[in-house]
Amino acid sequence: MIPASKQQKQRIAILTKNDKEFKAALVMQYTNDATKNSTNDLTHAQANNIIEQLGGKPILYDNWAFFNKYNRSHKYLISLAMQFGMTIPNDKYGEICDLVRLSEWLKHKAPVKKSVLKMSTTEVSKTISALERMNVKQHS
Repeated sequence: MIPASKQQKQRIAILTKNDKEFKAALVMQYTNDATKNSTNDLTHAQANNIIEQLGGKPILYDNWAFFNKYNRSHKYLISLAMQFGMTIPNDKYGEICDLVRLSEWLKHKAPVKKSVLKMSTTEVSKTISALERMNVKQHS
């Protein structure tokens, strides 16, 4: 589940004209939970639904884990992420790489804060090294 982005929260604040009670009511309505009243409690999809309801344009998720399937380094990076446990079930293939989880890792914890497709060869190598070290620590 992808959390609402900073951009989405800002857009909701603008569209609700910073009416905190109205914003809280919308959050409670879309989360179906009376205890959740902050935009921090929203998922990406819920935030987009609120934005659309208020007449705004939804914000697409910026997935940094998209990769070139013909690039060996990219495929190895995906393999390492899967070995680390970044997987989701898939009807056709059994398990596949959870690209959303990998994307969030790339954005917040990776040594190179770039999307895989924008990384240079050196930057991909740094990211691969970090994933290799994570796997060694996890499996030892």
